Amino acid sequence: MIRHIVFFTVRDPSQKKDVMTKLTSLGSIPGPTFFEVRENEKMDQIANDIDIVVYGEFPDASALSAYKNHPIYEATTKAVRPLRDLRFAADFTTRG
Repeated sequence: MIRHIVFFTVRDPSQKKDVMTKLTSLGSIPGPTFFEVRENEKMDQIANDIDIVVYGEFPDASALSAYKNHPIYEATTKAVRPLRDLRFAADFTTRG
C-alpha cells in the first residue's frame, strides 16, 4: 500500500474552506482505498504553518499514478494552485 500525504498553506485564510471544498473533489477519483481532506488542527508546539492535509491510501503505485492522471485531479490542481501558497507532498510504501 502507498500512502500519499499532501500539505497545503493558503494565501488568504478566508479562502481555506473554499480550498478544502475543491480538494475534497479529489475523493471522487477512483483508486484510493481511503481518502480524506482535513484542516490542520495546529497542535504542534514548534510549527503550525500547514493549513490543510490531503491523505490517501492506494493499493499500489499504478493506482496512485492513475489518480494523479485523472481529469478531476488536473482540474482541481488548476483551481487550487492560485489559492495556495505552499504545497508539500510525500508518498511512501507501508511495510508488511
